[in-house]
Amino acid sequence: MEGDRKAQKKIFDSLAPKMMALCLRYMGSREDAEDVLQEGFINLFGKLDSYSGSGSFEGWARKIFVNTALMQLRKTDALGLSDDISEARSLTSGEASAVQQIGYKELMRMVRALPADARTVFNMYVLEGYSHKEIAQELGCTEATSRSKLNRARARLQEMIKQSE
Repeated sequence: MEGDRKAQKKIFDSLAPKMMALCLRYMGSREDAEDVLQEGFINLFGKLDSYSGSGSFEGWARKIFVNTALMQLRKTDALGLSDDISEARSLTSGEASAVQQIGYKELMRMVRALPADARTVFNMYVLEGYSHKEIAQELGCTEATSRSKLNRARARLQEMIKQSE
């Protein structure tokens, strides 16, 4: 299938919009997201023979694109994953209701405005369903750092939501 251009085009056409949305969530700009999208498809097509057929093809592809975005963020040192830990803060019921009052597009715009390290952990934990242990393994940091980055992202999103009201 790797050499079959028609099959590759079909895969590209079906996955590109979803994977572009994923890339936009991780990267700060459309240009960077497009670069990751292109690199992600190169990686995906290069690894097609390793897809076992068990589980969702789209889920398998998402992992490739997440890993591609993380590699790009590592290259630019945008993750800033030092182990300085601030006090953890959880999403309160007031914060949750504030999030519910804004639209999805507005929330995604705010997520893209987060610093790269906080945006990455937020995406992985909240949107992709990774555990803090998995995030720590993927990013080469501690679970406490992952929690701290998530809490910082939540706090910053809360500030942005309040400012938009």
